[in-house]
Amino acid sequence: MTIAVKLLLTVALIFSIAVPFGAFAAGEKTKGRYKTALAANTVMFFGTMLFAVCVLFGGTAFAAESTAAAGGISTGMGYIAAALSTGLSCIGGGVAVSAAASAALGAISEDSSILGKSLIFVGLAEGVCLYGLIISFMIIGKL
Repeated sequence: MTIAVKLLLTVALIFSIAVPFGAFAAGEKTKGRYKTALAANTVMFFGTMLFAVCVLFGGTAFAAESTAAAGGISTGMGYIAAALSTGLSCIGGGVAVSAAASAALGAISEDSSILGKSLIFVGLAEGVCLYGLIISFMIIGKL
């Protein structure tokens, strides 16, 4: 990748963040402006990522035939499965921790003797992320 392409991608990423929030900063703060800034930022970010993928993977690849025979769609699907198991379990764990931790903090502020009980529930919610990571390691171990 040339310096010009790297510079172009960097400028595009900076603009994808700066332009929507710069447009939002001036004027009256309404819900519509929040939505417009978020939509513009999303479109610019994913547009930049799509452009980057086209630039990075647009060339021809030269690989040995043995590598192509050894790999295949099953290996690629295995990596996708490992990524999804980790990613989705961490999203689910984050949602669970956010609910459990906020409830635990509220309960602890009223009665400090239930600190141990509330931390158990927060720890169980964090365990979901670890289970997804373990499954991901098991999948990658089989590839």
